[in-house]
Order: sequence, then C-alpha cells, then structure tokens
Amino acid sequence: MDLMPENDLTAKDVVENLAAVRARIDRAAEAAGRKGGDITLTAVTKKFAIDHIKPVIAAGHRSFGENRVQEAQGKWPAMKEAWPDIELRLIGPLQTNKADDAVALFDVIETLDREKLARALAKSMDKLDRRPDLLVQVNTGEEDQKAGISPRDALSFIDQCRGEYQLPVRGVMCIPPVDDYAAPHFALLAKIAADAGLPVISMGMSGDYEMAINLGATHVRVGSGIFGERPKG
Repeated sequence: MDLMPENDLTAKDVVENLAAVRARIDRAAEAAGRKGGDITLTAVTKKFAIDHIKPVIAAGHRSFGENRVQEAQGKWPAMKEAWPDIELRLIGPLQTNKADDAVALFDVIETLDREKLARALAKSMDKLDRRPDLLVQVNTGEEDQKAGISPRDALSFIDQCRGEYQLPVRGVMCIPPVDDYAAPHFALLAKIAADAGLPVISMGMSGDYEMAINLGATHVRVGSGIFGERPKG
C-alpha cells in the first residue's frame, strides 16, 4: 500500500490507529462508568493533506478539527460537499477579521475567548444566516501567551455571550499548560461547564485523552495518535 504523503504511515496504518484510539476511548469511558458512544473523537487534521485524511473518512469517521481558517478553506469545502455529514471544528485561535470565513465553513468553533470576537461572530451569523455551535475557550493555566478567557471570568463571559449577543454557546474547551499535570485543569473546566449548565466539554489530546474522559470530557481531540507525526513547517 502506498505511503501517505506526510510521513511513513500507510492508509492501513492510519485506519488501524483510528480503531485503536476508539478502543481506548471505549475502555476509558467504561472505567469511568460512561459509554464510549457518548464521547466524540475529533480527528485533528492540521497540516495533513486530503489524501492523508480520506482513509479515515472512508472508515466512517466524521468529526475533524482544524487550527487555521485559511488552511481549512483550502481542503475542506470539496470534502464537505462529497460527505455532507462531516462535522468540521475550528480548534485554533480565531481572528475577528476571519469571523465570516469561520462561520461559513465550520460547524463548531471551539475558541471563543473575548468580547470582541463574540461581537464579530454575532454579526457574521446574522449576515450569513448560519449559526455554528460555539465553545468558550478557558485558559485554565492563565498563561499570558495562550488564548482563552480567565477561569474567574468564564461564567460571566458565557452569560454575556448567551445573553447580550444571543450566541449558541454549547460548551467549553481548554488546552492545559504543556508542563503541568493536566488533571486539575480538566477538573476545573468540568466544574465551569457544570456551573454554566453547558453539556459539551472539549478537553484531552493524544497524550491525555483517557484522563480527560475520566474527568468528564465529552469531546477529545487526537491528531498524531491517528495520523502519525505532523509535517514540519
């Protein structure tokens, strides 16, 4: 079987990785007294080309995550036309001048993190008559260099987004600090979601999604665990 363009994995390898991740999700959910089918796996396709992604689509997977609007515009419109049930999620930072493009393409935007962006998304949704679901990104580690609303401001911001801007906020998302133990950050995000009455908790990536599931994640994001090493540059 031909190798994938980005690394030394074959299409068969990628599909087997997908099955292995799904099995681990099922086991983690069972250990937490939950159902694996209640956990959505978002396959992160940042920097991977269409030919690398198609085997996963052919295997029946339908939830995918991209970090950049421009990159997603270059590869997903045709695939969404071919497979209308694909759910495309923006999991990277969003600039306000890209709000129209994001609303037009994505089904879920996971990185709402400031009032200026809330205002831009509200205008874009009204203009385009399209309302993708939104998640509020929480900067659980309060890192200066990272996007996300501060945990202490999260509830009031969620209320403002849902009230003043009438935005379809469905949940919360976080990316814990790289060097921190992730569990306290996951527990904090789950508490914020519970306090806000939000059903969606997007947390956990290739190295820690089982822990995230144990602490309440409803959505996990896995890239390298499925597709292998991401291309450089």
